[in-house]
Amino acid sequence: MDRGRKKRLRDKILQSIDITSTRLSDDEAQELSDFVDDYDSYAGTSTTRERSWKDWSSDGYYRRTETTTDTFMEDGVGIRRETHVHDDDGTEWTDIDEITDGRGILKWLREHG
Repeated sequence: MDRGRKKRLRDKILQSIDITSTRLSDDEAQELSDFVDDYDSYAGTSTTRERSWKDWSSDGYYRRTETTTDTFMEDGVGIRRETHVHDDDGTEWTDIDEITDGRGILKWLREHG
C-alpha cells in the first residue's frame, strides 16, 4: 500500500477510533477501516461467553462461574465488556471495561473473528 493511501485510511480511522501513536501494518489499517465502514451492522449487538471451573482456597474447593458479555457500543465506536464472576459461596462481582483503541479492537476482532 502506498503512503498516500495509508495516510487516507489512518485519517478516516482517526475520525472514529484512537490510533494516535499506534503503528499499523497495511493489513491492520485496512481491517480497521473496514470495521469503521461496517460499524453500523455491529452497533448494539452482543456476544456472551460463560466458563466455569473448580478452584482451591484455604476454605477448600469452590466453583467459580464467569460470564462475559461484549456489546458493540451505540454511542461511539468500541466494545463494552462486562464480566460477572460468581462463586458458589455467594461471592460475586462485576467488572466493566471499554475497548475503544485501535490495538484493543484489532485484538478483539482476531480473538472472535
